[in-house]
Amino acid sequence: MEWEAWFTIAVTIGVLIALAWERPADLVFMAAILILSLANVITPKMAFEGFVSSSLLMVAALFVVTAGLKETGVVDTIGARILGPATTELGGLTVLSLFTIVTSAFMNNTPIVAMLIPVVISWCRKHSVAPSKLLIPLSFTTILGGVCSRIGTSTNLVVAGLMKKSENPHLEEMGFFEIGYVGFPCAVIGAIYILTLGRRLLPERKELIEQFGETRREYLVEMVVTPVCRLIGQSIELAGLRGLPGLFLVEIDRRGSVIAPVSPDIVLEQNDRLVFTGIVDTIIDLKKIPGLEAATETSDPAAQRERRRRLCEAVVSPSSPLIGQTVRHAQFRSHYNAAIVAIHRNGQRVLTKIGDVELEAGDTLLLQTGANFVQAHRNNPDFYLVSNVEGSQPIRHERWWFAIAIFLGLLATMFFAGGDQAMLGAFVAGGLMILTRCMSAADARQSIEWPVLIAIGASFGLGAALQETGAAEFLAGRLVAVTQPLGPYATLAAIYFVTMLLNELITNNGAAALAFPICIQAAELTGCDARPFVMAVALAASFAFASPVGYQTHMMVFGPGGYKFSDFVKIGVPLNILLWIASIILIPIVWPFHP
Repeated sequence: MEWEAWFTIAVTIGVLIALAWERPADLVFMAAILILSLANVITPKMAFEGFVSSSLLMVAALFVVTAGLKETGVVDTIGARILGPATTELGGLTVLSLFTIVTSAFMNNTPIVAMLIPVVISWCRKHSVAPSKLLIPLSFTTILGGVCSRIGTSTNLVVAGLMKKSENPHLEEMGFFEIGYVGFPCAVIGAIYILTLGRRLLPERKELIEQFGETRREYLVEMVVTPVCRLIGQSIELAGLRGLPGLFLVEIDRRGSVIAPVSPDIVLEQNDRLVFTGIVDTIIDLKKIPGLEAATETSDPAAQRERRRRLCEAVVSPSSPLIGQTVRHAQFRSHYNAAIVAIHRNGQRVLTKIGDVELEAGDTLLLQTGANFVQAHRNNPDFYLVSNVEGSQPIRHERWWFAIAIFLGLLATMFFAGGDQAMLGAFVAGGLMILTRCMSAADARQSIEWPVLIAIGASFGLGAALQETGAAEFLAGRLVAVTQPLGPYATLAAIYFVTMLLNELITNNGAAALAFPICIQAAELTGCDARPFVMAVALAASFAFASPVGYQTHMMVFGPGGYKFSDFVKIGVPLNILLWIASIILIPIVWPFHP
């Protein structure tokens, strides 16, 4: 083995150590491919080729498609349907696991994860469950379901294609549900593990709004139950208005009568005015409920136009003409084309009615504004620190059927086409989300998670180095050679283990492509049928749970879940070993070594 291979192995070990020390994944992988390029181990083209791969581009487009589903309220509706009945962590995990295992058997797991990440986070926020308790299981269960059919994962399609092109005359093409004969029992075993031991190993990391809830600015905000609100007739508890992180329902003003404290069994009625105190992040969630609107909106004749607005925060400057005036007398709305929703002063929320508050220097105003308020007033001496509130753009409920139609079209493309056609379909779907006004072009650009894409693209370069230098083949070949004298079971176990290890280091498809010729050669040397070895490669190339780089959906949940590299090791290694043992027992039963 040449020095390039040893150098690549050393760099790979360095990457794993850096990730274990919780260094940013995107920077670690970029540093790795730059080092390999400068050492002439791989060419610059090979190093950066992953950034134009179809799988990476599809993930980028799926961020936009998912944002369109979120902007039109589809994600919230799906969350209510899927996770709505569940109220506990175990209940949510159980429902989520069943749904993802079934659906990922018939469609690619990447769009499932992309669509469900915001659903899971929203449900967790509502029920005070740490998102880290559900996001790793979300990624894991989509992989478990993906091995139940030929089209469940791209890895299965790659292996099926290699079987079709193989020169082995006895190696027939993979049947549609053939891999599911072992994949389904493994999925059941994996789901049981996740719901029992695995659930206890998951970290419990507070969401950012909970971590900083005590130091974030709190506001007093008044919401009105309009006639079209879906919460009418529901109790406070059933409507989900209790227990929201960072938010408390202070009182209800019903036809001039104040209900306080608010009992959880109080039934909401039309025109109820709900007074909340809380942080801005959760106020955003309130505004996304159809028919529940800020009091400033319903008091304006142009309420329909107001509902197109978003939230901004602005601090009153010492030179502002607003100082000393009440909000009502300052005619704030007409001067700035914005409505004050709430005020925060000197570390405390202001409890006086908005119109009667006399403004002071340093007051933080929560504003209902147009889309261009920040650009128009960022240099206005009346304010400083003018900023948009992230995620506060209005939900475009009237465009939901456009978003659903586009997403169903994308699923059909992935189901029947796959490959580059699926990638093209994802880009077309993203473009249609913008053209049909399900979202704005600016929101589409902001929806793309660049650190995730950089980490995925750079990891392809590291995988290419392992493959091109012969390091991966050397390590795999040595292990298989050692086990061949021990019989076909030992060789099968070694091939599975090697493929699984490669999958943790390089891409799943790369691991399958690299291990496929090794398993064919091993079958010939042992005098066995190649099919059990090929199926072992297909399963092992999907079952990668011990590293966030083992599968692109792991990278997608890595940031939102606030995970560390060690979290995947802690929960993934036992699952890898469990499925390794199960697969080695089941594969020879379904596909005998000597048919």
